[in-house]
Amino acid sequence: MPRAGLSSQDVVAAAAELADEVGYKGLSMGLVAQRLGIRTPSLYKHVDDLADLRHRVATQAMTELGEAVRDALQGRSGLDALTALLTATRAYVTVHPGRYAATVGAQFTSQDDPLLEASSRIIGSIAAMLRGYGIGDTEMDHAIRTLRCTVHGYAALQADEGFQWDADPDETFDWMIRFLDRGLRTMCLPPETPSARARNASDGAPMAATGRAAGSA
Repeated sequence: MPRAGLSSQDVVAAAAELADEVGYKGLSMGLVAQRLGIRTPSLYKHVDDLADLRHRVATQAMTELGEAVRDALQGRSGLDALTALLTATRAYVTVHPGRYAATVGAQFTSQDDPLLEASSRIIGSIAAMLRGYGIGDTEMDHAIRTLRCTVHGYAALQADEGFQWDADPDETFDWMIRFLDRGLRTMCLPPETPSARARNASDGAPMAATGRAAGSA
């Protein structure tokens, strides 16, 4: 018999905590049952199987991340909004690496899947921020993917203690934000005409020559 008062939410919450502690790949029905003080078969009163449990953990994580991003973006725009978005995402991934890992590659089961709804809310928040930069519909998917890949890679490396060089990771993170900000602003500038590119190259030639002379002195 399941423990009195135990709910599906309790099971998912325990699984999410364990994923952060032991790693997403280490999550098992046995560990969750042990954490809750019940026998493993009792879990099947609340979830279908381990795949279902992991899907629910992914949904919880996506919901939590979406709320963090939404709150961080309130009243912000431009570089301020970009900084808030990336900082909130980085903080969530580093604090909850296991449950965040559950979201990577998680598949939607139907159009009514709560995971799809939670994911759509995050994408909507990111898109709203990008529109503030002037990113249009034709570039939106590329811009969203670029931001997600960048912050995912950074936060995942930090969570795995992958930064071994001397440079301060916080300084690198700030540099990365400024880099992305300049890139987003540049994408919204009108393309240079051939004559403008030739003029800019000509204007830069004396500076390059001066730099070589100074370097050889």
